[in-house]
Amino acid sequence: MSQLNNQVYVDGTNKLICDELRYDRRQLALDHASYMQQLTDEQRVVYEQVIQAVQSSKGGVFFLYGYGGTGKTFVWKTLASALRSRSQVVLTVASSGIASLLLPGGRTAHSQFAIPLNLDECSTCNIKQGNALADLLIKTKLIIWDEAPMVNRFCIEALDRTMLDILRFSNPNSLDQPFGGKTLVFGGDF
Repeated sequence: MSQLNNQVYVDGTNKLICDELRYDRRQLALDHASYMQQLTDEQRVVYEQVIQAVQSSKGGVFFLYGYGGTGKTFVWKTLASALRSRSQVVLTVASSGIASLLLPGGRTAHSQFAIPLNLDECSTCNIKQGNALADLLIKTKLIIWDEAPMVNRFCIEALDRTMLDILRFSNPNSLDQPFGGKTLVFGGDF
């Protein structure tokens, strides 16, 4: 698993970043236009708040609550298509493999962030400063984490500590912000 997280092409480009930027931008722009017409008023408010947080580079942490079938995945697709159509990195993860299959470009949170299996209140993700995965996190504009309530809180806290550590060099103000100032949207139900 750690080999995948550290892959760099021979010419020095980061394979993980290249993979995240390899989407068909024209098709995503068309998808986004279609999705925007279908958003409900409530979904549009969520969409606009998250996009504003991303565009302002101030970051933010959001939670979209809803039972199955209420349109959370549709909001995720709309957000991801908006940003990916502009060549911005969006990481879509879920707490389970099945849920990650429903997300565009989705992976499990444990896989994407190298979250250890055995966690405690001091754990961090297995991401080292300067490796390919750390560079991907620096370039990321938005993280969408579906089914977040299904994981132990130590998983989310480990990601927070890791991102603070990684982003402190690229953004000195990041130490005062959750997740180093990145925008995260958690979703799920209780």
